[in-house]
Amino acid sequence: MGYLSEYIGRNLSLPDLDTERKGQLRLISEIRGRPVLVYASSLAKGDAPISISYEDKLPFMDQLSGISGQEIDIILETPGGSGEIVDDLVRTIRERFEKVGFIIPGYAKSAGTLMVMAGDEILMGPTSAVGPIDAQIFHKGKAFSAHAFLQWLKKTKEEVENSGRLNMALVPILQNISPGELESYQNLLDFGKGLLIEWLPKYKFKFWHTHRSTGEKVTDRDKTERATAIAEDLCNHSRWKTHGKPIKINDLRDLRLIIEDYSDNPPLREAIERYYTLLLLYFERTPAYKLYETVSSQIIKFAAPRVQGSPAPVAKEEVEAAVSELQCPKCNQRVAVQANFRLGMPLQAGHLPFPKDNKLRCPHCGDEINLEKQRLELVSIVGNPIL
Repeated sequence: MGYLSEYIGRNLSLPDLDTERKGQLRLISEIRGRPVLVYASSLAKGDAPISISYEDKLPFMDQLSGISGQEIDIILETPGGSGEIVDDLVRTIRERFEKVGFIIPGYAKSAGTLMVMAGDEILMGPTSAVGPIDAQIFHKGKAFSAHAFLQWLKKTKEEVENSGRLNMALVPILQNISPGELESYQNLLDFGKGLLIEWLPKYKFKFWHTHRSTGEKVTDRDKTERATAIAEDLCNHSRWKTHGKPIKINDLRDLRLIIEDYSDNPPLREAIERYYTLLLLYFERTPAYKLYETVSSQIIKFAAPRVQGSPAPVAKEEVEAAVSELQCPKCNQRVAVQANFRLGMPLQAGHLPFPKDNKLRCPHCGDEINLEKQRLELVSIVGNPIL
């Protein structure tokens, strides 16, 4: 029987699910001998803001502030997002900790892949995957690979130069592209690639002193050349074909990148897989779409609550704040609201405090939104009153 079948069969309540998850996180920390920080998104809730964004900085730093020592492991589950925010988070982490390990039980795609390349260790298992670091551009509601687009444009230019003719069907497309846009697309690609070339020699290759094949000393030039080759491969859309391509342990090892397989440590593998299973069950059974946690604390972001019966409460004194995105029924604009369950929690940028009388004024149109049902559901889920 797998862990998922086991937990479903046990019919755990949300408080029990929470306790079990924390227990496995504590076990991972004990086996690894260092504190653990989790940053996880529910990849199944693509309609919620699950990508890495500016709003992650405050809760991430909040959880990081309770960790001491020179070593840390970060469990990462993310579809990707802003490379600029990843750059900011990585610099903060590396200023604080001498040794950083990234544990990927499921997926760390795109900007998440970029993030793990700043670790001294990358731990993956049979179900783990990263993804291509391929900047995405958006046009008329559709996402495209910046690398693929620039390659297409280059090919089109070569065909015109060789034949002296331009396919007239391409004219409307080319007319809508400005030189500034082309430069910004190239800058997006260069940004991620540049961070890889900076981070890999500085962190991942920090303890790489001799070549395995020859025993010769590794030079700074060797590290930069290896990092450049890896960056070129991970940023090469032509190789991976699709932005969602899962890149597994052996794929990364083929790029001559050392990856630790946590399957080689059976107790660690069990703890990681149990934790990940419990994490996904928690996301499935609650409106949560993002979770930041350590062994002793956590912050959870909830999607706009949908009242369907009375959900069971999670463990008390665990949730410190909940962030919801509501849609104004009058103007249809999104309104971000923060409910605090602990005194002194800072208000995230761009968020309104949950109103004590449940009556929220839409900042866009001034219409009054009744949050009584949302309050009832949040209190029922968390098990504590909104302060």
